[in-house]
Amino acid sequence: MTEESRKLYLNGVQAASESRWEAARAMFLAARALHPHYTIAGNLGDCELHLGRYREAAEHLALYVRELKKDATSTAEERARGEAAYAAARAKVGALVLQVSVERAAVLVDGVQMGTTPLVDPLFVEPGMHTVVVEREGYVTEKLAVNVAAGGEITSVVTLRKPAERAPVLMPAPVGHVEQPESGPRKAVLLGAGIGLTALLAGGGIAFTMLSNGKAADADSLGTELARDGGRSACWSGGAPRCSTLHDLNAQSDSFHNLAVAGFVGAGVAGAATLVYALLPRTSTETHVTPVVGAGAGGMIVGGRF
Repeated sequence: MTEESRKLYLNGVQAASESRWEAARAMFLAARALHPHYTIAGNLGDCELHLGRYREAAEHLALYVRELKKDATSTAEERARGEAAYAAARAKVGALVLQVSVERAAVLVDGVQMGTTPLVDPLFVEPGMHTVVVEREGYVTEKLAVNVAAGGEITSVVTLRKPAERAPVLMPAPVGHVEQPESGPRKAVLLGAGIGLTALLAGGGIAFTMLSNGKAADADSLGTELARDGGRSACWSGGAPRCSTLHDLNAQSDSFHNLAVAGFVGAGVAGAATLVYALLPRTSTETHVTPVVGAGAGGMIVGGRF
């Protein structure tokens, strides 16, 4: 570490100890520009966590936790603090795990380049819809639309192909020819499957909502009991014996809530896709819609070439 970066780092530590988080962040950013050590990234992430800059905090703390595990001189206490800070930031943002078939491809999220493949850590984004573009010279660009919840994670495999590998372009139909909608047993089976999937996902959303509400009610009851006994404030320091149970109930309620959201989102996507398939004539397209449902994750991926 250079003398200048060390001075900036120590000034940042001093500002953080005084809870001057903006000033501390500015110092750590300047220090990291001169010397990109993982310890500076960890302090930077901690400042951003206090400032509510959760996406940036998750990015810097993910690097810190990863590199800290490789450091033989790190202590168990340091690793535990890093994991806790990372988990706090991670719960506020969505994560995109992209597995791209080629290296040195640029990955852009909402028009901003976020990295180059292979990506070591997930891409962290604010909850909601985002456009992801993966591009490399000499390959056909891939574009994805993703919808990810807070604390959720979506994994997508992206295959970049050479232009010659693209699907053949279909010739226009002759004049006077009108392509008829797909019909018959195959379409009936697919429509039935779409309706069944929509009902299944919606039912799952309702079931997980009931489970989440049940856990939340249990947590409220236990919290009231702790408050009456004078022990709820001790939860912040781990002193109350029932605080662990309270934490688990809240965590379970949040997990079931995320699963419920994923179920309803999936049901909406499946229902919309089924309706469009039922009403529109068959067309040739390279667009695909994939609902994502899993523990702690929910959303959808819409992908294709352009």
